[in-house]
Amino acid sequence: MNFYSTNNYSHRVSLKEAVLQGLAPDQGLYMPEQIIPLSKSFFDSISNFSFQDIGFKVASQLIGGDLPAAELERIVAHTIQFDAPLVEVDKNIYALELFHGPTLAFKDFGARFLSGLLGYFANQQDREIVILVATSGDTGSAVANGFYNVPRTKVVVLYPSGKVSDIQEKQFTTLGGNITALEVDGTFDDCQRLVKQAFLDLDLKNKYFLTSANSINIARLIPQSFYYFNAYAQIPDREMPLVFSVPSGNFGNLTAGILAKKMGLPIQKFIAATNLNKVVPEFFESKIFEPKSSISTISNAMDVGNPSNFFRMYDLYGNDFEALAKDVTSCYFRDDETKSAMLNVYNSCGYVMDPHGGIGFLGLKKHLKKNETGIFLETAHPAKFKDVVEESIHDEIRLPARLEEFMSGVKKSIKISAQFGDFKSLLPALIA
Repeated sequence: MNFYSTNNYSHRVSLKEAVLQGLAPDQGLYMPEQIIPLSKSFFDSISNFSFQDIGFKVASQLIGGDLPAAELERIVAHTIQFDAPLVEVDKNIYALELFHGPTLAFKDFGARFLSGLLGYFANQQDREIVILVATSGDTGSAVANGFYNVPRTKVVVLYPSGKVSDIQEKQFTTLGGNITALEVDGTFDDCQRLVKQAFLDLDLKNKYFLTSANSINIARLIPQSFYYFNAYAQIPDREMPLVFSVPSGNFGNLTAGILAKKMGLPIQKFIAATNLNKVVPEFFESKIFEPKSSISTISNAMDVGNPSNFFRMYDLYGNDFEALAKDVTSCYFRDDETKSAMLNVYNSCGYVMDPHGGIGFLGLKKHLKKNETGIFLETAHPAKFKDVVEESIHDEIRLPARLEEFMSGVKKSIKISAQFGDFKSLLPALIA
């Protein structure tokens, strides 16, 4: 399978090149040159397959010819070592819990798959791989833990100072080893800009083998499609039209869902639910994509003013607005609305949502029709946002043992400005 750049359809590379480069030279994002739907027999018997079986089947359909089957099976098995259950929270409304991995966030799936692929490719390189990752919260912890002590790799995590939760911060600043955390005086968009500038800097590219673990890397996107298929396998009544509400920041999760639909998964509609960083909802109103400075909210992992994966999402519809709007609708919610939803669900059924899942739930409440099944993505364990959740539901929640272990660690980070020159001058010392 070859992969093309969203900025230049004629620019094609192999899977290995797409994963190692992360970002195309023209700043485009890599996409598979063809998406072949899975067979009807697969969907008819999907409830008989394990989560790992489903992941292997989907991965094989997309990239099966690009590495040995046994190696791909090993990587999928490494990726899927925990469940992603459906939990009913209202009539025909389910939470898809994606937080049962080692860092209790959905990004564990993508980070573990990527670390497996990069580890495989790293063994074929004569240079150490340097992974740069910008995070608004959960990406940093998932990538840092996914790549911790992976041979021939070093990871540099950039995060906005004061704009991630204490628990999220501890998950990637306490590891040490081959993981370095940079605390940037700016926003997530500043962090993402620094990473993109590094990839385009010829001096750095000549000195180091740089790649990305953000959702701009195609290897992060592929495994995120697995759990859409697995969710479908768990639905009690698969005759009802299926709607997914996806809390969206950088739009990788939604793009992965659309990829699953293009592979034949019978999804009726997607709801792109955001917080006040409403660039995409405004696009659906104006047909103009206009990035803005990000706004801080209680759903901080979604505080993105220039979502990179928007262009992948649009590309999947041939940049045809009407085709996109047929499958996707978008909406946004304020912090007070999110808190009210968290409280109402907790009072009605005892289920605790995190602020991101709360936005996904609100998306269903706004757009789900009668006789449709709605699934919203619960992207992180609510304990990762303990203060906000407890304030919202007026009750205490306990930290899982894994989070308590992180909280006992000592934070190690380096503070830098949002200027690329400062980042570039510091980088050699970090990866020496």
